[in-house]
Amino acid sequence: MNEKYIVIIDYNAGNIKSVENAFQKTGALVKVTNNQKIIKDSIAIVLPGVGAFGDAMKNLEFFNLTDLIKSEIKRKPFLGICLGLQLLFEYSNEKEHSEGLGIFKGYVDKIPDGVKIPHIGWNQITILKKDSKILKNVENNENFYFDHSFYAICENKSIISSITNYGTDLTASIELDNIFALQFHPEKSSLKGMTIIKNFLDYVQEEG
Repeated sequence: MNEKYIVIIDYNAGNIKSVENAFQKTGALVKVTNNQKIIKDSIAIVLPGVGAFGDAMKNLEFFNLTDLIKSEIKRKPFLGICLGLQLLFEYSNEKEHSEGLGIFKGYVDKIPDGVKIPHIGWNQITILKKDSKILKNVENNENFYFDHSFYAICENKSIISSITNYGTDLTASIELDNIFALQFHPEKSSLKGMTIIKNFLDYVQEEG
């Protein structure tokens, strides 16, 4: 009998260990890897990441993971965290124009001037998608931990499940069918962050 596990993709984009620890606290079986076969055999994918958009895409390409993610995201639960959300879009204006995975139409741009950048620390989210699976049991205006200088501008606004205000409204999370992604860090967001991770695991179990 094949074991059912969630894979956390390691592509040298940081913040892997804290994400792994958070999932392990729930009792989930996780494997941290960039091995294509292990990723293909998983029941769900988590794509974390911090740092520069362009460098992250180069790392995904170096490990031959871009086409694999585009294929696997169509058939199993997916959770992007921080940079893992931004990479789902068509391109980023960070430093230079960098192509993304293009799962969703839209792009990534710098948080507008007028506030301290990066946006680091706790901030409230406003829930837009009331039937959100990933935000189940999360109160409106709950605080989560952010750490970013860029944000996703979605062409299709209906995929935005929550926003946060930092000088202007920023995309805080997105959700469409089996794809979930968070600009904030659930693994650094105390009990409510663990609620979100458990929500994802519940969804994985339901789909499995």
